[in-house]
Amino acid sequence: MLYDKKVYGIIGAAGSGKRMAASLPKQFLKIGGKTILETTVEKFETSSIIDKIIIVTAEDYQELCCQFFHKQLNEEKIHIICGGRERQDSVYEAVRYLEHMGAVDDSLVLIHDGVRPYVSGDLIRRVAESAAVNGAAVAAVQPKDTIRQIDAGTLDRSKLWCVQTPQAFRFSILKKAFETAYCDGFYGTDDAGLVERIGQEVCIVEGENSNIKITTPEDLTVENRIGTGFDVHRLTENRKLILGGVEIPFEKGLLGHSDADVLLHALMDAMLGASALGDIGILFPDNDDSYKDISSLELLARTGQAVSAAGYSLGNADITVICQRPRLAGYIDEMRGNIAQVLNVSIDKVSIKATTTEKLGFTGRGEGIAAEAVCLLTR
Repeated sequence: MLYDKKVYGIIGAAGSGKRMAASLPKQFLKIGGKTILETTVEKFETSSIIDKIIIVTAEDYQELCCQFFHKQLNEEKIHIICGGRERQDSVYEAVRYLEHMGAVDDSLVLIHDGVRPYVSGDLIRRVAESAAVNGAAVAAVQPKDTIRQIDAGTLDRSKLWCVQTPQAFRFSILKKAFETAYCDGFYGTDDAGLVERIGQEVCIVEGENSNIKITTPEDLTVENRIGTGFDVHRLTENRKLILGGVEIPFEKGLLGHSDADVLLHALMDAMLGASALGDIGILFPDNDDSYKDISSLELLARTGQAVSAAGYSLGNADITVICQRPRLAGYIDEMRGNIAQVLNVSIDKVSIKATTTEKLGFTGRGEGIAAEAVCLLTR
């Protein structure tokens, strides 16, 4: 467990999005078949560290918001409340709501913009871990462009950070920061600024350049990439059979340097191919003893981190396992769950099928198992 207290996510979705010049606020516009807000919330919902999510929206759009998340509302994983006049007012409404829900001083609160849908599960976790240790943390990236202040020369980029969300805080610190700001009649540009005003140091966590805030129509452009992967391993005695991270009872297992999980290897190659990052032989060479008998779920996690660092997220994956024996139908849902959990995506983005070659070829003779995968990455 990351933290022995509750971890809450606040998703700000009360903005009007005037610069988008659309008929609806930008958080309700669609990218890839889902609203921006749904995609953002999904990243927090699939994170293993988040216990509850508070969505703050404008009163005029509360009913629409409830339609998107009716299932989660029934399960009480997500709560939807009305925001205030300014962003700071909206976040404070959520802070007060958390207090009503029973948040304690040591609870963790992650605040995130509802129009930053490309945040990764890895970044959510890293910001939360930093706040758990230090009390306050923000995601930030260093600027790539040269920044010039008029009449003051060129600024030193090494001393500048572009602050993102999520921003995470212990509840007691966050509550005090807001109460102090309102007592002083102060409005800040972000939550970290309020926290710094009360003397609390805010730690910087390396953010992601892909974690953009969607503001203008140009930000809605989506890059799709498709990758394929194929892998084969020989069946041999005295080895465990691991497929999709599941140990399957069988008289033989797959031979390989790692645990030889042919299903996950095909998926990893598809993801690496789509992002042009090479293949698993390059990232995890079989002459490196550190990968000897390693779980391929761990390798999948590292692959996911590399793909995320390149700015991509998994749209969906479709995997086919080709073997004569054993029968795999009873294990497929567990395999899908393993992949979804490791990659921080919903399980409906992962499809696994099993087939035979009607006793033809090396798979039909039971000499080995093959797998092929195709995936869609988006950026």
